[in-house]
Amino acid sequence: MTLKSTKPMIDIVIARAKGTLSSTVEEKAKWIFNKLKGSPPKTLPDLLREYNLPPGLFPQNITCYEFDETKARLIVYLPSPCEVSFKDSSVIRYANRVKAILLRGKLTGIEGMKTKVLVWVKVTCVAVESSKSDKVWFTAGVKKSRSKDAYLVASNGVRIEDF
Repeated sequence: MTLKSTKPMIDIVIARAKGTLSSTVEEKAKWIFNKLKGSPPKTLPDLLREYNLPPGLFPQNITCYEFDETKARLIVYLPSPCEVSFKDSSVIRYANRVKAILLRGKLTGIEGMKTKVLVWVKVTCVAVESSKSDKVWFTAGVKKSRSKDAYLVASNGVRIEDF
């Protein structure tokens, strides 16, 4: 076999490898390019809106967030554990770091969020059935719906001693 006859085969292998890696490399390249260019990253409320979730689901005073689109992994950082009272009288507590999987209309596998249902219960999932839905479903031991309007605007978190 000569080098000339193997070149097309090598080109095919490289093209296939590029195809499988291109989306990951492309995402990382966009991230690096935006960092170098100084493009402002999307705000957390904008990201939540894009995924059909209410933009006020997290407090206003987050420090920053990380979102890995390839793994759908979201991490939200807060300066300290805090508590937010919403206009529907519900109360949510946030740890200084909240982790979750962000999917269209759903935040699942949540770590670092609690709600009061007689006692403080860990929130494991927050979901909206459709963009036209006026309910947000919280799963915290039991699944309970709340008015979506209460979570349209981010509120300030009140610092608490213990999550």
